[in-house]
Amino acid sequence: MKILHTADWHLGKKLDRFSRLEEQIEVLEEIIGVADEKAVDLVLIAGDLFDNFNPSVEAIELFYKTLKRLTSHGKRPVIAISGNHDSPYLVDSPNSLARECGIILIGHPNTKVQPMNLEHFKITASSEGFFELQLKNQNFPVRIVHTPYASEMRLKEYFGENKEAELNRVLAENWAKNADDFCDEKGVNLLMAHLYMNKKGAPSLEEPEGEKPLKMGNADLIFSESIPTQIQYTALGHLHAFNNIGTAEKPVVYSSSPLCYSFSEAGQTKYLSMIEAEPNQPVSFQKIPLTKGKKLFRKTFDSVDQTVAWLSAHPGSLVEITLESETFLKAEERKQIYNAHDGIVHLIPKVKNQEFTENNLREINLGQEILPLFQDYFKSKNSGQEANEDLIKLFQEISNS
Repeated sequence: MKILHTADWHLGKKLDRFSRLEEQIEVLEEIIGVADEKAVDLVLIAGDLFDNFNPSVEAIELFYKTLKRLTSHGKRPVIAISGNHDSPYLVDSPNSLARECGIILIGHPNTKVQPMNLEHFKITASSEGFFELQLKNQNFPVRIVHTPYASEMRLKEYFGENKEAELNRVLAENWAKNADDFCDEKGVNLLMAHLYMNKKGAPSLEEPEGEKPLKMGNADLIFSESIPTQIQYTALGHLHAFNNIGTAEKPVVYSSSPLCYSFSEAGQTKYLSMIEAEPNQPVSFQKIPLTKGKKLFRKTFDSVDQTVAWLSAHPGSLVEITLESETFLKAEERKQIYNAHDGIVHLIPKVKNQEFTENNLREINLGQEILPLFQDYFKSKNSGQEANEDLIKLFQEISNS
């Protein structure tokens, strides 16, 4: 059978003042196209469905319309769990109606999915954190162990006060119990979760810039060694870059976000994970690149002319510009830069060829003339940049009036 794994849609997300909704519409259309073209049997969405607990009406509408189309008129089950950006109550609330369309929404880690029997598939078994699907076009069941994200308060509610020490042990025990009870070699066995997971002793995996962190020191770090041996593929969400932290035989995969959502992701290719699975055999999977959405660039220049030339050659993108200069940017220079491109998210002035710290500043002499005093003060508040001629003239006009 063919399984499509995606995650971290962050519907409704903005990059500073720039809405990404039109890009999200385009890339979700691309995902639907892949699911249909590849004749996918099952879709897994591993959390961070929305970008915040109170998404816009437009984001919610896009989510439900996309899921309905992904089901291919109820023929294809779509399973979505909540992430750390999602309200589990919002994710859970339409579940009864969604189930009739072939969509299973899971907001809380201890959810027990109720049995159901639709035209094209049915749920044949379930317990807290687990359910089994039987598709009409397959002669074997699919078992899904699931762990949506839980906040610290909910983790303490579920797992006790000693969260840091207990989390790995309790998750491992719960996963193992469900795997031992339900996941034999006669079906396809999957785990889907929205967690910060890594191998023991492996280098830390970088969380996206601007992302709500799940890892503080070693708290909330889940070890991939906790995954039961019966699990053939683990579908993860949270980290925005594609990464298999497992093995080729038993992949543990962050599928990536569908768009670059921060400048730390600039230049990344985004992917879907396409899995082919059958009982009692290693799965195979491939990365399918996504092509929609604006490119993000993080660039540094040392002149206004160079900046404007590059911007003019890269329309239709979102850009963070650092401009190294000797003096503070003039108003007309800023205007020239912004007029060259309509996707400038940040323009960051920086002193050219100078490492600035508070120690670089000499002690300000409060007994000096007013103009040099202003110049020293300006440097102290602007990372060592000199006030330009226009600012000095304006200050002199004010001080002499």
